[in-house]
Amino acid sequence: MRIRNSEFGIRNFIAIRTIPPAHPGGGFLLRYPEGVMPRINDHLTIDDEELRFEFARSSGPGGQNVNKVETKVRLLFDVRSSRSLSPHQKALIEERLNTRITKKGVLFITSQRHRSREANRKATIERFTDLLSEALTEDEPRRKTRVSRTQKKRRLDSKRRHANKKAMRGKPDEGE
Repeated sequence: MRIRNSEFGIRNFIAIRTIPPAHPGGGFLLRYPEGVMPRINDHLTIDDEELRFEFARSSGPGGQNVNKVETKVRLLFDVRSSRSLSPHQKALIEERLNTRITKKGVLFITSQRHRSREANRKATIERFTDLLSEALTEDEPRRKTRVSRTQKKRRLDSKRRHANKKAMRGKPDEGE
């Protein structure tokens, strides 16, 4: 079902299923607008059919609007069944974002910071692209370094001076 112009200003969404409003988090479960694919980096874009959105009433700013309009946006992305990601990329994402991914492999990102649904939707998409690009960047391998001979000598000399200073604080021997 297509939603063209609604009272919330949503255009070109495809409804996947309708959740009863009495259900916690009720409303529409929607996909990303058609034809727009989030770009993660130069080599990776996520297919828009893989992103889903849930809307619910927000607890954030909005005055009386909070009680009437579902402005909270929750982005759902199934990492394990994604066709856009390679197995290596899926493993990296699951390892690095394991606190945000459910046992079934679904990544959740929520935004309720803004007063409008559209602004929260954009915020979740931006956060999603930031998280994935950060998770997929390869860490530079650590280069092993050695402590130079001069630094070792300086450290040992300092320790020796400190030990001598401490030894001088003791009581003098009576035999001398």
